[in-house]
Amino acid sequence: MTNVELGLPALPAKPYPAEVHERLAADARELIGRYPVARSALLPLLHLVQAEEGFVSPTGIRFCAEQLELTTAEVTAVATFYTMYRRKPAGTYHVGVCTNTLCAVLGGDQIFAELQDHLGIKNNETTDDGEISIEHIECNAACDYAPVVMVNWEFYDNQTPESARKLVDDLRAGHDPAPTRGARLCSFKETSRILAGFPDERPGAVDASGAGGAPSLAGLRLAKGEALPGTPGTKVVAPRHEGTEA
Repeated sequence: MTNVELGLPALPAKPYPAEVHERLAADARELIGRYPVARSALLPLLHLVQAEEGFVSPTGIRFCAEQLELTTAEVTAVATFYTMYRRKPAGTYHVGVCTNTLCAVLGGDQIFAELQDHLGIKNNETTDDGEISIEHIECNAACDYAPVVMVNWEFYDNQTPESARKLVDDLRAGHDPAPTRGARLCSFKETSRILAGFPDERPGAVDASGAGGAPSLAGLRLAKGEALPGTPGTKVVAPRHEGTEA
């Protein structure tokens, strides 16, 4: 099996240009300083270099290794283990379609298939204009809103093939549709920098984040012995402290 088949970057790699290296090194020092052991900063550093190029390149691998005094093999092992680190450039908008069990049976598989046909790309590919990349996601941790699509890790809930196609068309047209919940949408590179641990400096962006809605809170209400909206008032389960079913 070749390195290409494994998705491994070809190393050694060229360094970043001097001005880019200097800027990233300053950010890296800040991130590393947050941890008692330097190598603990590897995950944030991988997000940092992904924010620079839109993926974790061989140059980014080399940079992380140098900053943490690790081998490029050690950094590569981590970068290729986690799917959140891209091995080739992502689009401005990285679309993740959940195809795990609940989302799949409620339409996630169909959404993913139709988006690929609509965009003319396959899994982990990017459109020719560089705007949209697509990936099937094992779980977006939002089963109560299935089927779920994420764009740069922001939620678009209760999707259908039609709404998902409109979503990517709006993104390509520059409309930036608002997520169902969470902060306003930003580019994949900007999202990666936030995930590295730097604040979202867009005015009002953090305030736009929302808490869980009614589907997320349904289990809590049931555990408390409350009746759900729209029910005749019969409790589905009793409060735990009562120890009996209602």
